[in-house]
Amino acid sequence: MSHDRILIVGAGQSGLAAAYAALQQGLRPVLLESSDRPAGSWPRYYDSLALFSPARYSGLPGMAFGGDPERYPRRDEVVAYLERYAAALMERGAELRTGARVEAVQPGASGFLVRLGDGQELATPAVIAASGSFGRPHRPALPGLDAFTGPVLHAAGYRSPAALPGEHVVVVGTGNSAVQIAYELAAERRVTLVGRTPIRFVEQRPLGRDLHFWFRVTGFDRLPLARAEAPPPSPVLDDGRYRRALREGRYAWRAMFTRLDGDQAVWPDGRRERVDAVLLATGYRPDLPYLAEMGALAGDGRPRQRRGLSLTHSGLGYLGLEWQRTPSSNTLRGVGADAHRVVVALARHLRGTERRPRRGLRMPVD
Repeated sequence: MSHDRILIVGAGQSGLAAAYAALQQGLRPVLLESSDRPAGSWPRYYDSLALFSPARYSGLPGMAFGGDPERYPRRDEVVAYLERYAAALMERGAELRTGARVEAVQPGASGFLVRLGDGQELATPAVIAASGSFGRPHRPALPGLDAFTGPVLHAAGYRSPAALPGEHVVVVGTGNSAVQIAYELAAERRVTLVGRTPIRFVEQRPLGRDLHFWFRVTGFDRLPLARAEAPPPSPVLDDGRYRRALREGRYAWRAMFTRLDGDQAVWPDGRRERVDAVLLATGYRPDLPYLAEMGALAGDGRPRQRRGLSLTHSGLGYLGLEWQRTPSSNTLRGVGADAHRVVVALARHLRGTERRPRRGLRMPVD
């Protein structure tokens, strides 16, 4: 077994950033991707999805996003960018295995033994879990939800308004995805957005510059955060259209219903209203079932880690967790910094206390 090889579970934005950092440290990264392409969950997001950060701030380390730096790239642009990035990494020595679903990771004689869905077993001294959270959508235990007579769809399964029949759709959630989907649905449906707290809007371009410019100038994106059991709710970035649509009644916001009863929502004031479909924009949880056997996870399935390094097993790292270290940890613009820190720590673990200089790694400018 090579002591320079590191296995990375997932070839989405986090896994690709980890592979870049590994090559910089002179390691040999092997990306294990369960799907047929190195783009993570991006191909499965809803059709109209656009980034909330401009292209200027949306690239991974070593490769600019390309095109107009002030535009907000759409889903398919992100997929194409990630595939180009993966190709550049492979040209520089990274290995990519698609269709490689990791079933279990277990402690081995010299690190870990990784078992794949086809029965193959791979030995490695270090593992990075970068499988994200899209595969584990959070479905809250809302009263009456399981007995609701209409369709219930999580945002993970939403692609376009055609997925939801009927006239009145209730969207549960008050974050960016909830508002963006509600806004899209409102062109064809009557939409009620519900949550336990009101929508908190934040101006997308204060003083004429995108908010991410101010994040960069102030250092907010790089600010280490205190540990939190659950990430705080994110505000909705708005260029004005979402608030305007709310004021004009194109969609409505209401406090969370007390329960669903058949095909009706029962509101806090006791009134009832027919609902044809429910969409849950209620977030995700870390998708790490392959680590359960070795006790690396807490009872709720969250990893036992601190800033991306396992608290239970030396040589195990994590990437792509919300608020892992900074507000931007689980984003295209921020995961690279986390990847560098985690991979440097794992490289030192593999080589004892020996320090090696970072390798220069040239990536094409797109």
